[in-house]
Amino acid sequence: MRYLIGLVLVGALIVGGLFMYAGGLPGPTIEIVKPTKYVGQTGTVEVTLTSPKAKYVGNFHIFFEQNGKQTPLVSFDKPETAEIKPDGPDRVRITRTFTRDTIPDLKSGPARILVDAERPVLFGFRKTKSTASRDVQVRLEKPMIAVLSTKHYINLGGSEMVVYRATPADVESGVQVGDLVYPGYPASGAKLEGVNITDPAVKLAFIALRYDQDVNTPMFAYAKDEAGNAARAEFDRMTFPKPFKKSRIELDDTFLNRVIPAILETTTEVAPQGDMLQKFLAVNGDLRRKNAEKIASFAKQSAPAILWGGAVFHPFTNTAVEAAFADQRTYVYQGKDVDRQTHLGFDLARVVHSPVLAANGGKVMYAAPLGIYGNCVILDHGMGVQSLYGHLSLIAVKAGDTVQKEQELGKSGMTGMAGGDHLHFTMLVNGQMVNPVEWWDAHWIQDRIIRKLREASGS
Repeated sequence: MRYLIGLVLVGALIVGGLFMYAGGLPGPTIEIVKPTKYVGQTGTVEVTLTSPKAKYVGNFHIFFEQNGKQTPLVSFDKPETAEIKPDGPDRVRITRTFTRDTIPDLKSGPARILVDAERPVLFGFRKTKSTASRDVQVRLEKPMIAVLSTKHYINLGGSEMVVYRATPADVESGVQVGDLVYPGYPASGAKLEGVNITDPAVKLAFIALRYDQDVNTPMFAYAKDEAGNAARAEFDRMTFPKPFKKSRIELDDTFLNRVIPAILETTTEVAPQGDMLQKFLAVNGDLRRKNAEKIASFAKQSAPAILWGGAVFHPFTNTAVEAAFADQRTYVYQGKDVDRQTHLGFDLARVVHSPVLAANGGKVMYAAPLGIYGNCVILDHGMGVQSLYGHLSLIAVKAGDTVQKEQELGKSGMTGMAGGDHLHFTMLVNGQMVNPVEWWDAHWIQDRIIRKLREASGS
């Protein structure tokens, strides 16, 4: 009997020890994915629950708390209010969209997301619990936006500038042209003669109507906050079609054998197989697109201030124009049309190894080989405006350098996809290549940019 009692006592101690040990095991791992910071008139809560070494998460609740009141958003016993699905062997993802109808007392101001969850341990005889919370800010008021500038005239393939006021001053804003978004920058960064804008809510956005967009492409200024509240404003504008030239480029083996191996030596982005024509098609198509994506990526690094001082861009008047912006090119090999591409820049020639000058003041974003453009320099002029110089034989600057207008960047050449010694030059607005002719025109600079900024500053 004593032996039996001893066994019972030992068993009880073991069970008690296991029970106590199980109680110290961690509960489910809770990650509040959304919202991150703000909640608007509509919102989404997204939570993942991970149960270590188990495929089952027990009871859980998600609450919205504001001003001491908790509103249940999701609970284990009412899963129909949310989307709950596995996200791996040991994790579930819970998503719930809510509105002001879900939380009738929702008000602007601080709030909190609360989550608790349990998992069974000790073969289900005990449960361990975890909790998590995130402080958020409720914003119910929509941003406000109004366009201040007037007389917006936009050529197909050209540029414009829009000045507007968006509040609160910290909301994301800009101008949308079709499916392309052009971010706004604080107008206080436009340090030009006669311009003095100090209101942080006044912004400006340089925009483009791409050569391949419709002249009736919708355009509007927008503002949206991190809570998902949004507003938009129309602006007066006139858009004008522009005819682009068509040309035929004759290819021969001498050209292909010279340019294609040299380009492929400078890149790992494409590795075409086949004969030289097949490699040319890959370079002229796939690599051209990849080059364009890389060029566009530099827009995100643009300075939030105008770096060029408002002066007209260097017009390269002492050069011969060999090709203009948006020429529609057909490539011909042995009498057959083999490819079509659009030439988005000006080809400017003078003499072999001519000095290449900075079109305006700015910062060197890139100075190295760049696929079809050969040795290439990209300058940032601020607020999304940049310029590109391609086919150089020599680069005389490096990334990070600050340059002045008409400072030498290098020498013209025939690197990349160049048939002869020349400079390939183009302007960019937020990564979109645009017609440089406008930026070479003092009247255009005065009317489309400086006039609007002076009017916005009350000058």
